[in-house]
Amino acid sequence: MVDTATLWKRYKETRDAAAREGLVVAYASLVRYVAGRLALGMPSQVELDDLESYGLFGLLEAIERFDPGRGVKFETYAMTRIRGSIIDGLRADTWAPALRQKVKQMDEAHSTLESELGREPTDEELGSRLGLTQAELTRRRSEVSAAVIISLDEMPMTSDDGEGLTVADRLEDPNSPDPVQEALFTERKEILAQALEKLSEKERLVVTLFYFEGLTAKEIAMVMNLSVARISQLHSKAILRLRGRLSRAKQQLIS
Repeated sequence: MVDTATLWKRYKETRDAAAREGLVVAYASLVRYVAGRLALGMPSQVELDDLESYGLFGLLEAIERFDPGRGVKFETYAMTRIRGSIIDGLRADTWAPALRQKVKQMDEAHSTLESELGREPTDEELGSRLGLTQAELTRRRSEVSAAVIISLDEMPMTSDDGEGLTVADRLEDPNSPDPVQEALFTERKEILAQALEKLSEKERLVVTLFYFEGLTAKEIAMVMNLSVARISQLHSKAILRLRGRLSRAKQQLIS
């Protein structure tokens, strides 16, 4: 079996198609991993196979553009490209704009109700404000995560070398922040920690396992002995609550 170092050398020197195919096979698990994480909370019409297909284009691009001599780990570089390729595929789907509008309406209704009531609104109250049945509200919640994922990638930035990056890319940027950004980051972490404390135990566990431990929806379902659909519901509900609390905290900071 040829090791990846040999494949990289052969492909970069000769552009050998067989070497590129070997690299695709060697790193295909990265596509499955990223697609599996993004699949959590996606609308029902989105198939995991579709996400993996989008991600494959990102892997191919990463293999084409990667420079082994720069000392950067390929897995780290490729996962950003794979994720971006999947997001591009999702953004091109016809349901995306309508989804974002629905999520915006849900965010506004949730935030308004919590301000009026002075507490977390119940599902019945939120459904009534939106004019949705409980079944429709559950479906709407299951769509929240998709809009969150897409929105994080819609704010382009520019890296030091001039290459366009997104906000999501910058979340994992290893460059040292300036003191002001460091202070803001610390404050946001405290706000986020307070928001997490307001979640239910199951919601908090799902968020922790997904965002801090890096587990996929299937892995979380196995850990919690729940169905993947139930994990998706808990994740979507947690995201909605966090978005509302963080939005209000932002308004307080700038007012």
